[in-house]
Amino acid sequence: MAAPTAPARTRRQLATTPWLFAAPGLLVTGAFVLYPFVSTVVNSFTDRRTLLPGRFVGLANYRELLHDDMFWTGLRNSTLYIAGVVPALVILPLLLALLVHRNIPGITFFRSAFYTPVVASIVVVGLIWVWLLDERGLVNSLLQAVGVGRVGFLSDQWLLLLSAMAVTVWKGLGYYMVIYLAALANVPRELHEAAAVDGAGPVRRFLTVTVPAVRSTMVLVAALSSVAAFKVFSEVYLMAGPSGGPAGEDTTLVMLVQRTGTGLTGRVGYASALSVVVFAVTVALMLLVLRADRGEES
Repeated sequence: MAAPTAPARTRRQLATTPWLFAAPGLLVTGAFVLYPFVSTVVNSFTDRRTLLPGRFVGLANYRELLHDDMFWTGLRNSTLYIAGVVPALVILPLLLALLVHRNIPGITFFRSAFYTPVVASIVVVGLIWVWLLDERGLVNSLLQAVGVGRVGFLSDQWLLLLSAMAVTVWKGLGYYMVIYLAALANVPRELHEAAAVDGAGPVRRFLTVTVPAVRSTMVLVAALSSVAAFKVFSEVYLMAGPSGGPAGEDTTLVMLVQRTGTGLTGRVGYASALSVVVFAVTVALMLLVLRADRGEES
């Protein structure tokens, strides 16, 4: 058999070379993303436990979800978390970015200070806020000193959830501020100058120039913060404890997955069904945000 000609070898090398470069990334993605995802979906149709392989049970786990009070509690709290966190993380970082957007002496210090909570460990941040909001913590001591009395930030169901939301917003401000800073850098200064010539004040320039110019970035921030808020775990877990607050009323869906699927008697099959629901809702959130953005553009 005749050896392949030089052009044929070259074409073969050109066809295989990109796959050789992509192979390490594809292997890592397959091992740590695709396989766990497929395994979770498969397990959601079984009654598998931590030390037992389990058997196929069809949609039994999903039917059980509909009658599980803790599932509805977790869904409620995760939904409320989106409603409380996302608007704040869309608006406040934009205002913060406008404050530090100008190149004035010392502004780098403030940019770094606002970004510091982002790089701080969530465990450390959670413990600090628990210490601040505890009944004998700094905040309650100050409230008691001015005659307000102690407030059960960590013992009241709704105050605990609001406190966790505040921690999430505080920690995410710097991250989304940087995203907005990149978007503001691309806004032509001529637009602001033209609006100022027409007599527009700072508020009107913000509404008619800045907001339309960074609208796509606002949609991106809304999508990212929605997914992160719905999958919240660390903040609520650290502040409410493993039990999910008073009577478990502050449990989120991801906390329920962790509680159900871990331990020697963990219900891996049921936890997998919960995980699939979380995945489906997060995908739906992304699609809703993108559809809303397209609707406004049309």
